[in-house]
Parts: sequence; C-alpha cells; structure tokens
Amino acid sequence: MPSPDIAGTVRERAARELRDRILTGALPAGTRLDLDAITTEFATSRTPVREALLELSYDGLVRVAPRSGITVIGVSPDDVLDSFTILGVLTGQAAAWAAQRVTPEGIERLRALATDVEAHSGEGRIVDANWRFHREVHRAAHSQRLMAQIRQAVRVVPSNFLAAFPEHEHHALEDHQALVDALAARDAERARDIAERHVLDAGRSLADALQDR
Repeated sequence: MPSPDIAGTVRERAARELRDRILTGALPAGTRLDLDAITTEFATSRTPVREALLELSYDGLVRVAPRSGITVIGVSPDDVLDSFTILGVLTGQAAAWAAQRVTPEGIERLRALATDVEAHSGEGRIVDANWRFHREVHRAAHSQRLMAQIRQAVRVVPSNFLAAFPEHEHHALEDHQALVDALAARDAERARDIAERHVLDAGRSLADALQDR
C-alpha cells in the first residue's frame, strides 16, 4: 500500500497526523478542532499549525471559517472508494511501466526492500519500510509525470495504514513478493493487476471501517 513521505517539517508532520486521524475516522465529520490544543500537542507555534490546517482545507478535509473556527468535513466511504480507485489506476500504471523499464539492479533493490518490510512485520517501523518499497516501484516506472500524479493521489492514504489495519500486513507482504516477481518476469499486465488490486483492497477496508463507525 503506497504511503506518503513520512519525513518532513513540523507543519508537514502536523498535517500528516491530522489527515491520518480524519481519514481513519478518529476525527469524524463535525469535530471542532482547537488550534491551541493542536499547537500544544505538536510543541510548536501557531503558524505551522495554521499552515497545516490550511493544507487540509485545500484537500477538502476541514473547513476554516473566521467565526465558527475549524471543523472537520471528513470523508465518506464512497469518497474513499473513488479516491482509492483513482490511486489504484495510477499505481497499476506505474507497476506496468516498471515491468518494462526496471533495471536488474532495480529488481535487486526491490527484493531487498520487500524483505525489509517483512522483517518489520508487527512493528511500527513497517510504515517507513512499506513507504520505501512503494516509492522504489514508482521510481522504477521512470516517469516524473506519473510520480507527480501519484504523490497527489496518495494523500488519501493514511500514512499509518498498516499500523491502523494490521490485518492487512500478511496480504501486503504476499502482494509485495508477487509484484517483484512480476516485475522481474517483465509481466506488465500481471504487475498492473497486483498493484491495482493491492490498493483497491486497502480502500475497501478503509471504507468499511468508516461505514462501521
């Protein structure tokens, strides 16, 4: 499951953490956000928190109003399915191109990264390892335009997805190995199918979780 970059500034970390809470339903629609409380939580000043909230407003996740303050808009299960379908198409195309363009050295890097994800199964560090694996698959497509589209689309994915949905770990690890095998075999359509299904399965799990709240 592709994930956003987990590094960054205080603003980026605040935006990512709040986005994760909204996307997983921990902050449901209608929740009022307290600017001072968020500032205290992230041990920072108001400016980066305001910038983080503005970013979330651009994503359509919160509403910032002068009088009513900051309110979570949230996402519906249908929104999630639509967004993950789009992301699935993009990541599927990246995998297909990677199968055609990846170098032998790239395959070895992907095998090592897939092994690293598996080594961190059940740990918090699997989030970072998973992100590195998917980033390498996308890079192997050798398309800056596609990478830019994926970076935008992946914002609908909670960065802590595998931590929030640990039941997905086993299937994710199997998909990673199957994807690397398809890339090594230069099987573009199989690579596309694995990558797209990988994303859609995650989207369905997130949509179901939101539906049950």
